[in-house]
Amino acid sequence: MITRRRVISILAGAAALPLIGQGARASTYKWSGVALGANANIILDHEDAKALTQKALLEIARLEKVFSLYLPDSQLARLNRDGVLADPAVELLDLINISDRIYRETAGVFDPSVQPLWALHAQKYARGERPTPNEIATARGRSGWMGISASPSQVEFSKPDMALTFNGIAQGYIADKVADLLRQEGVKNVLVNTGEISAQGVAPNGMPWPVSLAYKNEQLNLSNAAIATSSPSGTAFDQGGQAGHILDPHTGQPGGMWQSLSVVDKSAARADGLSTAFCLMSRAKIEAVPGEHKLIFGDPILT
Repeated sequence: MITRRRVISILAGAAALPLIGQGARASTYKWSGVALGANANIILDHEDAKALTQKALLEIARLEKVFSLYLPDSQLARLNRDGVLADPAVELLDLINISDRIYRETAGVFDPSVQPLWALHAQKYARGERPTPNEIATARGRSGWMGISASPSQVEFSKPDMALTFNGIAQGYIADKVADLLRQEGVKNVLVNTGEISAQGVAPNGMPWPVSLAYKNEQLNLSNAAIATSSPSGTAFDQGGQAGHILDPHTGQPGGMWQSLSVVDKSAARADGLSTAFCLMSRAKIEAVPGEHKLIFGDPILT
């Protein structure tokens, strides 16, 4: 099965893990495993680090039951199946609100309602075919962010066969939520990598967390900041790697203007959503989006 798990170019784990044991206190603890279908790391400094890490893993599992496309009883899966969801989780409403802001800031380039288009491309390419113009037009007719209404009591689609995906933002959102949980437990220094990264406080050597960008051969030093990287070719629908997984909602086709692009922001969710959209946008349009985020551009995609 083709999935949208990105093969990102951030190597935070490789950069940070060697610091363990180099002047680190005995309370420093690292966990490596799988979360949200991707390699994950949590590194923290606390006397109850192991127990707190288990709380963090339970939080990841809880949130996956909200946002997963693949768990049949997740809130998102039920919404996509039924077109309506009663009593949505606070986190689902929160992420809808964050997504709505990014949708408006990017003039609709970031649009989680592209799931019907994504499913169409995945199914067709799996059979060695490409979607026809008529098929794309039909799927686009089942998309559209403005067809979603959300309130504390209910989330509902205005058209039949609509569907959402938060695979372009949920990894960052979950990194934020895990970092928030650990801070509430008294952890000051922690790196959470769930595919996107929240780096709070400092690394075990007392310096900012080092995060390496493979596509730039560059290291960033982050403290109380988050980073997300998107790459259209990180996952592809086709075997040749030509049809990238990031879809342009305005055309319904795979798109991309940048081979890789990273966004640094206070929020990993916002960095995640922006990096997804920015891959499809010109530099001038990207730089017109308001905010205090930092941009790291990879090479442009030559057409």
